Parts: sequence; structure tokens; C-alpha cells
Amino acid sequence: MGNSFDINNLVRENVKTMKPYSSARDEFEDFDTADMIFLDANENPFENGVNRYPDPQQISIKVVLAKQKNVKTTQILLGNGSDEVLDLLFRAFCEPKTDNVITLPPTYGMYGVLATINAVENREILLSKDFQPEIEKIVAAIDENTKMIFLCSPNNPTGNSFSDEGVAYLLQNFNGLVVIDEAYIDFSKKDSWINELDEYPNLVITQTLSKAYGLAGIRLGVCYGSATVIAVLNKIKPPYNVNELTQRRALERLDDIAKVTSEITSIIAQREELLKVLLDVNYVEKIYPTEANFILVKVDDANKRYAELIAKGIVIRNRTTQPLCENTLRLTVGTEIENKKLIEALKEI
Repeated sequence: MGNSFDINNLVRENVKTMKPYSSARDEFEDFDTADMIFLDANENPFENGVNRYPDPQQISIKVVLAKQKNVKTTQILLGNGSDEVLDLLFRAFCEPKTDNVITLPPTYGMYGVLATINAVENREILLSKDFQPEIEKIVAAIDENTKMIFLCSPNNPTGNSFSDEGVAYLLQNFNGLVVIDEAYIDFSKKDSWINELDEYPNLVITQTLSKAYGLAGIRLGVCYGSATVIAVLNKIKPPYNVNELTQRRALERLDDIAKVTSEITSIIAQREELLKVLLDVNYVEKIYPTEANFILVKVDDANKRYAELIAKGIVIRNRTTQPLCENTLRLTVGTEIENKKLIEALKEI
């Protein structure tokens, strides 16, 4: 292989030539709007806090994130959850019924769903038995129509991170986008690939405020990439894709990083405690290493144990149908009280 990455070779022709929708606010975003009368967007004029359309570029949030992550605001795109961000990547760079992407099961199921929705072939290359990317097999699956490779690290549902060497090899040798989903990075000791953003023009990172930041209910996903990649995504995103209430709540949370950090520390401590106690559950056959806020365990009969826990009022995730995950259950790390109830139930059934 060898990398000769050129964004123009990736962008769909119709996206290259399209004229993006210009929202009412886009046309004068460089002006001081403090004393302006807004009669442009057919809004209800009676002030209630949300009668106006939100900032289409979410500048306030991007400024905070840029400072915290040491990137430029032009390297950030925000979406209605990471799922919208991932969908935009398909729509911008993958020609339906022609292009393909590579995913590495067992992994986050939405990559495959989005590929199907967008009529893009999903080439699945299974992870190794220790849940690492099989680089040689991935390379063998790449052709001139392969536009993206999706890597979830730490991986869902397995919990482990991928080796830096393998990821770096793909970044250096693949001419498409390497999309690293870092939804769980805050629970890992590994550094984010955001630090390498300026090194690799084909690197795209997705993160979320749904996990460590505790804001699953507001649906805010973040995409980091080169300014060129982000500009393409901005061109096709819906004009007001992140609502005003989401933007406000996100800003409040981002302004209280000390509390977020404290919660992450607590979750990691609870995870380690849970790992120890699980050793004493007699039908747990294997506990997989984890750098996320969940633990994957192999049990004697996943369907049976799942049903027994449901009967005790505890909902976990049965992953037994996933490749390489036969008879596995995924346990999210809860509060100390929730985890104690989980352990009690596990020992009783």
C-alpha cells in the first residue's frame, strides 16, 4: 500500500458539486447581532428562551472543546449523538451501491446498520481471539472502493483498546478514512488519538458526551478531523442539528470538568472492585480485560443467566449472538449500590 491520501478522491461527486443549504443565521454570522431585530426565519417573536433557532455551528461549545482537547474549532463537528456524525461520514464519502467500508466485529452495531441504510457494502473482518485487529486481513480486504475503516477503541462490547502499532499502520498505509470511535476513551489509561490529528490527514475521531460526561439524554456526539474533512461534513449536515437545550446543557457540564473527572474516577474504582468480586461467581468462566465502563464476561449459559437476572429486576446486555462472544454478558458499571445488588443477584442465581 503506501499512503497518498487525497480528500478529493473520497468525497462523493454530488457532494462536491452541491450548494449547501444556507440557514437564516449563516448569512450574517460575522456581524454583531446584539441589537438586531430578527425577522428573517419565520420564528415566533415572543421570547421564551427557545423561540429562536439555535446556533447552527455551536460555536460556544466548539470553543470550549477546542481549548480542552488542544485542537482548532475548524477541526470539530457536533452532531445529534455520534450516530448522526457516523451517518454523515457515510453520506459524504461513500457512493451507494459502489463503495465499501470495513468493520471489525464484534463491535458497535450501528456501523453495519448505517452501511445498510446508505447502501454501502460492509466488509466484516473479525477481530483476533484476543480482540485485536487482524491487520493483514484488513489490508487484503481493501480495494479502490474502500472508503472507511471503523475502529472502536476501547471496543464495544469487548472493553479492550487496540494496539497503537496496528492503528498507526492503517493510518500510514490506507488512502481512505480511518474512523476511531472513542466513546469510552475517558475510562482508559491510553491517550486519545486526538493528539495525532495533525499527523494524519485521514484520521477521524468520534467521541460522545453520553458516557463519561453522563449526558446520554441530550444526544451530543463530537467528531474531530482535519479542517478539510470537517468542512465536507459541515456542507451536508442539517442546518440546526444540535438543539438549543442540548447546547446549553453541554456547556454547563463542560464547565464542570472537576465533577466529570470525579465521576470517572468513581466508575473506574467500582469497575476494579467489580472485577475482583466477579472472580467468586462460580459460573463465570472468563472475565475479559476492560478499559471501558463495562465488563464482558463469559458464562456457562448466557441466555439462562440473562433471563434469571431480568427476573430479579436487573437488566444487562446479552452479547451471545455476536461473533467471538458466545455465552457472554456485558455488565455496565453502576453506582456502588447498584453493583452490590448486581453481585448479590449473580451469586443467588
